Amino acid sequence: MGTGKQDNSGVARLPKEFADRLTNPFVRFLHIESAGGAILLFFTVAALILSNSPWADSFEHAWETQIGLQVGSFEFVRSLREWINDGLMTLFFFLVALELKRELVLGELSKPRMAALSIAAALGGMFVPAVIYLALQSGQPGQHGWGTVMATDTAFVIGCLALLGSRVPQSLRVFMLSLAIVDDIGAILVVAIGYSNDIAWWPLVMAALGLVSIRAIARLGFRGFPLYFLVGVVIWLAVDASGIHATITGVMLGLMTPARRWVSDERLYAILGQVIAHPASSEGSGDTKDRQTLKMAEIAARETLSPVERLEMALHPWVGFVIMPLFAFANSGLPLTFSEVESLLTVAIFLGFVLGKPIGILLFCWLVIRLHIAIRPPELSWRVLAGGSLLAGIGFTMALFIANIAFDKTLIDSAKLGIFLASVFSAVAGLALLRCLPARTKPP
Repeated sequence: MGTGKQDNSGVARLPKEFADRLTNPFVRFLHIESAGGAILLFFTVAALILSNSPWADSFEHAWETQIGLQVGSFEFVRSLREWINDGLMTLFFFLVALELKRELVLGELSKPRMAALSIAAALGGMFVPAVIYLALQSGQPGQHGWGTVMATDTAFVIGCLALLGSRVPQSLRVFMLSLAIVDDIGAILVVAIGYSNDIAWWPLVMAALGLVSIRAIARLGFRGFPLYFLVGVVIWLAVDASGIHATITGVMLGLMTPARRWVSDERLYAILGQVIAHPASSEGSGDTKDRQTLKMAEIAARETLSPVERLEMALHPWVGFVIMPLFAFANSGLPLTFSEVESLLTVAIFLGFVLGKPIGILLFCWLVIRLHIAIRPPELSWRVLAGGSLLAGIGFTMALFIANIAFDKTLIDSAKLGIFLASVFSAVAGLALLRCLPARTKPP
């Protein structure tokens, strides 16, 4: 006998279409953590193959294609590789800064003693590798490249952890992601401070005025992203003209993005309660009160997510599946002819990552725990931390980014070789150690 109540569970969801059967599996694939690392690996291997093929010269010359604007004596032209490294990578650093802002306000880094562990690990993982590198390269031609060994590749590290599934605790994923975010911010600060040209101050003043205008626009209540994007481009041009590496613009704008939502759940539900999709009156589909309420509900539903969250959701697929693979494809080419390799530089980079990263991370973690500045979650044992610290030696994309700035053409191939060897060794060693952990049983 029926209860007289109609089951509205299906009505409470969006209607399904045939296209969903095609797109949903693809969307699920994009949400797999290891997918970004797999695509990055594919384009890295493709670049290595092409740079050692009969098409090697054409492949290299394609990235040197000049693109830009020239009007009279004014010229703003760069190679395709430089547009990727300086322009598109700004979006990568913008996304990294958004992730850091979200973690600081809403995530694990909002808890000071939990944040202290990741921050200390990131600092140790930058400081000790640089010390080892400088000890081996002091007075050598590659001395200026100390920043190369300070970076950790987020995509490959998270991809490696995804391969281990439930064998590693969730706290390690959170720890490594937080470490990598802080590490990336540190890396771009190193680029801005250590690898910038002679600074022109007037463009910096213009950039500062642009940042002030961003804050003023936000205070006035403008919420459309296109206006902020336009001002952001002006700031990028000003920073670029100043001699500071323009990718720092992404960090500044990301950290300025609000992490608090504009519309609360209570207000959203109150607005949704007034919605009438098809008014019963004969006023038609003009600008009626009901139509205005429907538009207001659309805005309210969007604004229940903070700008940080909305921008993260929009940018993450583009950065993970377009920008980073494109960067790897443009910068991973390495002729495998070792006659001109500077072996001491390759060894310095290799040891900076393979020894410096785990030593620095574990040492600084031990210090802040010993001093009661930070706490270590119970499931994050020292053995688990050791495995994660080995994985942090996967520098790859960020290391290549800094290497292209720090080294001239006579040393860049030696640097790339050290980065590749260190990344492969760190991945294998870290996975092997974490693979030996006992399998974790799922809670009932």
